Amino acid sequence: MKKILVVDDDQTLCLVLSQFLESNGYIVQQASSGMEALNIFAQDLPDVIVSDVLMPEMDGLDFCRRLRGTRNGELVPFIFLSAKGDVEDRIQGHNIGADDYLTKPVNPKELLAKIESQLERSRRTHAEILRLIQSVSTNESQSYKNEMKNLNTGTGPNTLPLTPAEEKVFWEVIQGFTNKQISDHLFISPRTVQTHISKILSKLCLDNRSQLVRYAFEQGYKPKNKVHSTMNMA
Repeated sequence: MKKILVVDDDQTLCLVLSQFLESNGYIVQQASSGMEALNIFAQDLPDVIVSDVLMPEMDGLDFCRRLRGTRNGELVPFIFLSAKGDVEDRIQGHNIGADDYLTKPVNPKELLAKIESQLERSRRTHAEILRLIQSVSTNESQSYKNEMKNLNTGTGPNTLPLTPAEEKVFWEVIQGFTNKQISDHLFISPRTVQTHISKILSKLCLDNRSQLVRYAFEQGYKPKNKVHSTMNMA
């Protein structure tokens, strides 16, 4: 059951509204000032707040302002119910953070309709927040899986325009190995390594090895093995 916090120093009005809302399936909490309402809110979060403006200790405006300054109170639906019905009063209430503003005397059925409207809006808001969180989580998970796949397979985001032999040399170069080390790893001559590197640079429109490494980093290519045969480098 949804909980409504009714804040008003008029005990008769509080009683009437509480009985009406309870008869429509709501749990009602009551407070006679903004200070008392803050204490209740901190202990048991309501789903909607209906508050008077003119009250002792802490008026409704200050109550709403302080509530909106808390993490739990930022999104809770807030309805002002006040005898102050001038346009400027309504504007002030909305500027402080109220979602709606009704003028006394109020028809309980109208108040109920406003409450249910705010609850539905709140439901949609929370559903959208949940959808966005799930979407971000799914995207991050997929991104992580893709990254791990790249690390394990040595594939980049795009197909390299290289022959299989050139591609092997490409992965060696972006790991920082010298021509001699690449020659030892791939069992080819240093001259063949240099020939492959020249063709790689030409196909990728690059001038030197440094540009090749920068290109690989910017394009998202991941080395097949970050610690490739460190024993050969000793």
